[in-house]
Amino acid sequence: MKRALITGITGQDGSYLAEQLLEHGYHVHGIIRRSSSFNTARIDHLYHNPNLKLHYGDLCDASGLARLLRTIEPDEIYNLGAQSHVRVSFDGPEYTMDSIAMGTLRLLEAIRETGITPRFYQASSSEMFGKVLETPQTETTPFNPQSPYAVAKAAAHHLVRNYRDAYQLHASCGILFNHESERRGETFVTRKITRGLSRVHLGKEQKLSLGNLDAKRDWGYAPEYTRAMHLMLQQETPDDYVIATGETHTVREFAEKTCAALGIPLTWEGEGTNERGINPATGKTIIDINPRYFRPTEVDLLLGNPAKAREKLSWQPRITFEQLVEKMVRADLEAERNGNTH
Repeated sequence: MKRALITGITGQDGSYLAEQLLEHGYHVHGIIRRSSSFNTARIDHLYHNPNLKLHYGDLCDASGLARLLRTIEPDEIYNLGAQSHVRVSFDGPEYTMDSIAMGTLRLLEAIRETGITPRFYQASSSEMFGKVLETPQTETTPFNPQSPYAVAKAAAHHLVRNYRDAYQLHASCGILFNHESERRGETFVTRKITRGLSRVHLGKEQKLSLGNLDAKRDWGYAPEYTRAMHLMLQQETPDDYVIATGETHTVREFAEKTCAALGIPLTWEGEGTNERGINPATGKTIIDINPRYFRPTEVDLLLGNPAKAREKLSWQPRITFEQLVEKMVRADLEAERNGNTH
């Protein structure tokens, strides 16, 4: 039975990947940080699986990582752990850099020092492209990061490539474009939209506040993207892959599709920070713009070309943009009706 180690197992991607690896017959080990409150809701349904084991650890603790690797001796390592919110990275740049760039370096060094030979997956990000230098973005598009998060991800990406070349580590980087699901954190704009407008629809909130409505993103469905992670580590030769849908949509479109799924009529009035989303049936403002949600440096457009993944991994997305929005709306509407606030 193969052994896999997942950092960030309690996150959106980690929880889906754990499910999928267990289905493949893996013995799955996950690293979770010690906390005074429970933060394992996304994997609670897996607790009774005898092939899942959780370990306390932290990407900021080098010696602890080395001890875990010696104990587990994983065949595959999936490095998903990070401070993962782009806007938050401007408020906590040092921690963001430490958890992502230095955290990846500590893990790579632990592999080298323990002498184990696992296959390694690094969660790289489309945010590394930043203010894009070409469209669509591919594996060879130069990086131009526009946030501490993106800078940290770019540093980690280059470290993994360096260790692959210097120490013959079977390490692959997945440059994943935005991927969402019913398990997305509520501070991320997509989930903020589906949860917030569901609450407006049910009369629990008056309106939703957003930032840049015209930011364009390539949005896919998270469980499909975690399958791509596993596929990368089954290849004979390690490599880097863009995982994306090849379509781009604005935040505005996401809000419009959400309103359509909820049966809320929506029209727009005003410009810039004075723009508002109005329900013409009631005349009430249901979406407004709050400047504090704008990033200090914006990324206007991200659009990936997944041709390499399609050709070499036989991977392609199946869930459409509209289906993604509808899945998230259904889940949030049900949760709000049932009084589930998490």
